[in-house]
Amino acid sequence: MFVIIAGGGRTGSHLASLLLAQEHKVRLIEPRPETLANLHRELPTEVIFEGDYADPQVLEAAGIREAQVLAAVSANDADNIVVCSLAREVYGVRRIIGRVNDPKNAWLFTPSMGVDVAHNQADLMAKLIEEEMSLGDMMILSKLRRGNYSVVEEKISPGAKAVGKTIRELNLPEHCYISGILRGNELLLPHGDTQLKIGDEVVALTDSDAAEVLAGMLGRPTEFK
Repeated sequence: MFVIIAGGGRTGSHLASLLLAQEHKVRLIEPRPETLANLHRELPTEVIFEGDYADPQVLEAAGIREAQVLAAVSANDADNIVVCSLAREVYGVRRIIGRVNDPKNAWLFTPSMGVDVAHNQADLMAKLIEEEMSLGDMMILSKLRRGNYSVVEEKISPGAKAVGKTIRELNLPEHCYISGILRGNELLLPHGDTQLKIGDEVVALTDSDAAEVLAGMLGRPTEFK
């Protein structure tokens, strides 16, 4: 998958790192010299493009005509809307994600403005607090737009059922897929024979029912009965 990221702040650089670790093609556009200096310490040089992400020439140099996804994640809502509209109306990018910084501007991030998915941090937190409380230490990272699915994360506790077992041995529920494991500073892309250890941070795609089952496997044994 080819993803263009508009905005090289903390969100953009982290997203780029995750996508590169999954072997996707990534191009990140950032205009600020001080931010670019930090990016060159974190990401491969060929990933980074200097310039205004709302400038068609910069977007074309980054390869937007071939991109399947654009993520506008700058700290400026107006810039994000402009980039999303350009990506859809001029270049026909199939999937467009826009970051909403100020909840008052959320009404602008609509399909008519080129935005397929608007990531509104304030609304997301408000909607997820109640759900997270029902899942012990499990944290919901994101809700998917379609269906009853979430991306969740939980650190494996001492005494958890999953400790020492491979993913295959867990017999995960039908609608539950472990997509990543953070072990110290290392990101593991898991397979059936990956053995789970205390302290592993497990990232999974799951529906609400399967999330409760997974939380019971990963969490402290006294939390779920």
